[in-house]
Amino acid sequence: MAEVSLRKVIKRYGQMEVVHGIDLEIAHNEFVVLVGPSGCGKSTTLRMIAGLEEISDGEIAIGGKVVNRLPPRQRNISMVFQNYALYPHMTVRENLGFSLKIAGKAREEIDRAADEAAQILGLTPYMDRTPGELSGGQRQRVAMGRAIVRHPDVFLFDEPLSNLDAKLRSQMRIEIKKLHQTVATTVVYVTHDQVEAMTLADRIVIMRDGHIVQTGTPLDVFERPVNTFVATFIGSPAMNLVDGMAEGGAIRLSDNVRVPLPHGFAALAEGQRVTFGFRADNLMPLGHGLAETGEVATLELPVSLAEPLGAETLLLAEIAGKEVQAKMMHPRPVSPGEVLKFQLALDYCHLFDAESGVRLERKRDHGTD
Repeated sequence: MAEVSLRKVIKRYGQMEVVHGIDLEIAHNEFVVLVGPSGCGKSTTLRMIAGLEEISDGEIAIGGKVVNRLPPRQRNISMVFQNYALYPHMTVRENLGFSLKIAGKAREEIDRAADEAAQILGLTPYMDRTPGELSGGQRQRVAMGRAIVRHPDVFLFDEPLSNLDAKLRSQMRIEIKKLHQTVATTVVYVTHDQVEAMTLADRIVIMRDGHIVQTGTPLDVFERPVNTFVATFIGSPAMNLVDGMAEGGAIRLSDNVRVPLPHGFAALAEGQRVTFGFRADNLMPLGHGLAETGEVATLELPVSLAEPLGAETLLLAEIAGKEVQAKMMHPRPVSPGEVLKFQLALDYCHLFDAESGVRLERKRDHGTD
């Protein structure tokens, strides 16, 4: 069993602490994605798990064994880097089998392991080519294959798709998901891309400034972000956030825009300042796809921009001088400045404390509608 445990793990560079006592339990065969903006400590955390960075304090265990003082080669992990780290003068077959050759394995065992990895990753036709003769996606598959042949307890991925174009990233996300299903091994994956996190992870760990901000399934963190940082970091487009004030059982967003307090929230103090959050999917022009069930507020808003995306159009509207995004499911021409009547699905709206940014809970968060 290859559980990974981080207990009060700290990393310092001199007097500067960059990872602040994080605790994290990763189950056997779980696919966990560490995600966050640049400099949040996610890659440093991964490198501490790998043994490429010493931990300053705390404890890391793999499979129940504390590995703080073990070098990387004794941790039975394999790591895939964003730059592939392939040997340019070697063929695909030689790259795949190199770690086993260094370990002194027999040629027959090396070839068998290389052939198995190539079959899993669709590399069999390219075994005699060098990395320079491969596409970016094929080189990344070779890097993954080189990790597979060692049969590690844990796979570590450090921004493996960041050098690929958008189409190839999408294809490789599928390859990585299939790989995890095939090899059934624990995966810890680092990315700054929330789309990768949402599509790949069994569980997402969101980091900021060396702290873990929230952990949960992709659906959990999307539907129940703990604060405004998570709300705007997870989801595309980002959640709309508008400053508001409690007034007469409603939320006043501007002089002429008020929305009822959504069902499930405790009564707010009169004049209490909040941040009102909603996603583009939950603000649509009347008659353009929003399900007419549950609580709905009707708003008349000016539109400054329409961005056609094919089957849908992303609209940029305005509330009290603040730009908000909405979606239109049946595209039609929209003129800048045109005022449209929108429906807002209140069941999917959020309230955050205006000062701390912490999300205010509603009854349904605990399963009690």
